[in-house]
Parts: sequence; C-alpha cells; structure tokens
Amino acid sequence: MTLSDEKGDVPAHAERSAGAVLRARGIRKSFRMGDRRLEILHGIDVDLLPGELVALVGASGAGKSTLLHVLGLLDRPTEGEVEVHGRSAWGLANPDRAAIRNKDIGFVFQFYHLLPELTALENVLLPAMIAESRRSFRKMRKDYTERATGMLERFDMTKRLKHRPPALSGGERQRVAMARALLLNPRILLADEPTGNLDSATGERVLDLLFEEQRLRGLSMILVTHDDRIAKRCDRILHMEDGLVLADSAITIPD
Repeated sequence: MTLSDEKGDVPAHAERSAGAVLRARGIRKSFRMGDRRLEILHGIDVDLLPGELVALVGASGAGKSTLLHVLGLLDRPTEGEVEVHGRSAWGLANPDRAAIRNKDIGFVFQFYHLLPELTALENVLLPAMIAESRRSFRKMRKDYTERATGMLERFDMTKRLKHRPPALSGGERQRVAMARALLLNPRILLADEPTGNLDSATGERVLDLLFEEQRLRGLSMILVTHDDRIAKRCDRILHMEDGLVLADSAITIPD
C-alpha cells in the first residue's frame, strides 16, 4: 500500500486520467496480411490534458502514425477504447463519432491532403461544409468565409487565397492545412510530422505558427516528430518503440 492509499488520496496518475480531454486505454492494432496477422500496437495507454503539448517520438515503424490515427478516430483499434471529453468514441453511432472527429479534433498531416481542384480558401472551408447541412452552410457561408480568410491572412497567405494547391509551395500548402484544421475551433490538435516535407527554414516558420496557435487557443496537442529539438519544445515526450510507449518524460526548463 502506498502512502497516498493510506491517506485515501487519489494517485497522481488517476487525477491525470480523470482530467484528460483525450484518453486511450489498452490500444492494440493489427492488420491481416494474407494468412498472417501483423501486430502494430501492443496495448497503449495515453492521457492528454487540457492545453497540454505532447511530443510523440520514435524510430520509423514504431507505430506513431498508427497510434495517432486511432486517437483521432480515423481508424478503429483492434482492442481498447478511446474517450474524447469523457465520451467513449467507439460506443457512439457512426454519425456521432464523425461529428466529434470533424468538430473536436483538428488534423495536420505531413502530406497536406488538400484537394487540388479547390482554392486555398475553399480547402479551408471544407470542414464547415461537412459539418453543416447544405442549407445551414449557405446561411453561414459569409461568417465561415470571413473566419477562413482571417486565418489565412494571419498565416501570411493574403495574396494566395484563390490559388490552388499545385500553385503553392510546400510551406504554403501546410499553412492552408493548418488553417483548415483550426477552422472549427477544435480543442484537440493532432499533427503527424507537419514539417517532414519542408526545408529547415520553412519548417521552422510553420512550426512557430503552429506552436503559437496551440498556445493562444489553449489546444491539447500531440505532435509526432523525429526531431529532438522539436520534441524538447513540448511539455511532455512519449517515447515509442515496437508498438509500445516505453517512457513518458516531462520537460524541465532550467531556471
């Protein structure tokens, strides 16, 4: 029995879990390849607190992107549960789970995933078009367009609103993707190697913008990265290896 048990206090890990905006328990993920099963995740627990910035690090093939897809409700785990704001995501009907994924969770990917036939502004508006009915979106289109335009202007994209992705640089495409992820004011942001396709100078600029938005909005954010320098800018680091989280380290800033 621990001292906290004797006093009847709640252990620190239990307090963390109770306050989490995103909570995952026992996450396992496997894929069938012919007559064999490939195990990717081997029972992972994750808690993400309000306003917390967490780095997810590990070698290629460790399972980082797979875990992020499960946490973001893009992929169902083979075993385990994910809770968003205390609600069991996989216990919900598909439309309700899709609504959480659309409104409560923002995604920034390494490869942007912009629609090439749409302008930068139209790509940013996509989450609103999905979230609202056609009639509702028509009524709110002006408000959403003003919000999207303001975000792109904040990201130094004022002169690129009507440009389509093929006419944009990698850094510009990523800024469009960031604006799209933030349009509906999600409380959780998941970023998978957001600067992985950018040169160092452009990546630094994009990362500064992303961290600034995280701080200003009080976002709970998980950032997948291979870069130790980036990881050390976060509040906490989760170290992954072979489908397991091996260590959870808080960052201590020297006086």
